[in-house]
Amino acid sequence: MSERKEMSTEMRSLLAAVLCLVVIAGWSLIYKPPQQPQLPAKPAAITTNPVSPASASPSTSVPARGKTAAPATPVTIRAASTEKSVVIESDLYRVEISNRGGVVRSWQLKKFTDDSKPPRTLDLVHPDAAQQSGNWPFSLALDDPQQEANANSALFEITSAGKIPDAGAVLHAPAELTLSWSDGHLEVTKQLKFNPTYIVDMKTTVTLDGMPLRASLVWSGGFGDITAYRAAAQTQIFTSAAGKLNTLAAKNLGKPGQTTVRAPVAGTFDFAGIEDLYFSAAFLPPFTARGDLAEIPLTVTGWTYPHETTTDGKTETEIVPQMAAGLATPGPLDVRVYAGPKSIDGLKAVRPPLNSLVQFGWWGFIAEPLFYSLLWLHRYVSNYGWAIVLITVGINMVMFPLKVKSMRAMLKMQKVAPEVKSIQEKYKKYSMRDPRKAEMNKEVMAVYSREGINPLGSCWPTLIQMPIWFGLYRMLANTIELRHTPWFGWIHDLSAHDPYFILPVVMAISMYFMQKMTPTPGMDPAQAKMMAVTPLIFGGMFALYPSGLSVYILTSNIVGIGQQWYLYRTSPPPPKPSRGPGKKK
Repeated sequence: MSERKEMSTEMRSLLAAVLCLVVIAGWSLIYKPPQQPQLPAKPAAITTNPVSPASASPSTSVPARGKTAAPATPVTIRAASTEKSVVIESDLYRVEISNRGGVVRSWQLKKFTDDSKPPRTLDLVHPDAAQQSGNWPFSLALDDPQQEANANSALFEITSAGKIPDAGAVLHAPAELTLSWSDGHLEVTKQLKFNPTYIVDMKTTVTLDGMPLRASLVWSGGFGDITAYRAAAQTQIFTSAAGKLNTLAAKNLGKPGQTTVRAPVAGTFDFAGIEDLYFSAAFLPPFTARGDLAEIPLTVTGWTYPHETTTDGKTETEIVPQMAAGLATPGPLDVRVYAGPKSIDGLKAVRPPLNSLVQFGWWGFIAEPLFYSLLWLHRYVSNYGWAIVLITVGINMVMFPLKVKSMRAMLKMQKVAPEVKSIQEKYKKYSMRDPRKAEMNKEVMAVYSREGINPLGSCWPTLIQMPIWFGLYRMLANTIELRHTPWFGWIHDLSAHDPYFILPVVMAISMYFMQKMTPTPGMDPAQAKMMAVTPLIFGGMFALYPSGLSVYILTSNIVGIGQQWYLYRTSPPPPKPSRGPGKKK
């Protein structure tokens, strides 16, 4: 066996060095040390969250790779240190504005009360619903949710005439307020000019690093008289384009099937807003320097909020409509806001006119003349209830010649009633489908023609009264002038139903006496029974209608009874035919 040659000391040292290098290189490849983060040269005091690509608008999106972003304009950080509110007051309203989000916390209309007992000054803002939804009137709707949340929760600085008002300060209209806030990147300014009228001028500017953003003003948390019957159901959004008004109920807001998700209303509009039965808040275009209306295409976003309410220990959910009005493009939003009553004459004086918000429906051609007739009478009679009585008497006097013709037609029909009845008895054995039944109608019409009788002549007074009833109902239910208007005694609101149902009962009784005084020739027993229960049907139907309508019908019945008595005195009915000898009385 050959002797093994030992490795020299030099070779061992060289091999050890090579192995050490391999180990060090391998260790550095396998275990890389973490890189230290680079600190910014000047740390920002307040930073905003980055905009996600899914929610970013074109004006706020991150620039694409390979493109150089425009240099950011330095923005001064501006914010208040404490939360406070300022009140603006006039003879018409009292508005409370909070610097938390620069929003409206209360908008009271001094000349109106709500339906609570005892009544309180009406507040257009629903604080409980607004608090639950997290948005108040005049909060902002932005394309980026995080920016929107930052702006609506920020503490704005408030200045008026160059001064900072104290917390709780009361300013008297005309007054101007400027609310401003910035976090160093996002900057929001709201300028409000309160006038002695119901209109407020407002200019809103939102920028990000000096670049304008698109912003909309929100009216959230409900609107109008919160104590009214089914208040949320009576609230709706309205838009107007090319002179045509369109209303949107809660079910038509938001995404289809998801009304709580914001969705734009298709189109652009001349004005838009939110309303209930008697009040409205409308976003209107501003005036130009020449005094003309500026042409700004308003966009509208709508959605709903499920508001939890508790009444008598029972919790219910009401669907509250909400809306935002803005522009389709980035830039300042300059609007006028009308927040007040839906008074026809007052709305007509607004530019653009808003009187279309008082909707009488199909019966407007009757309701509106009735309304202006009542206003004219109210100048001389300071009570709308008695004005309704007078206008009812006037309508019945105008219709009296028609009633005379109707009465004479009924008297003629009563005269030929025995002859008509004998014809009916002759064809009684035939069914309604029998062709010979048509011969009966021909013979009856021949009798009427011979005597010059129009069978429908007796129906005209009632047929004419029906449209007046509908028109009066629409007028009473939609004009704020008659809201909370008393008559006398227990009737404290002509636009609400009689709380004790006395008027409907008396109305039904008067209708019964009217029937008894009206001749009904040729009426078969089935029709007579139906006519007998008609007063009860009408009394029950009008029990929940405005009491002013019951006043009209009751007055009309009383006047009708007097007219009927007069007609009987001047044109007595023909004597009943003799029963003949041998017949029982």
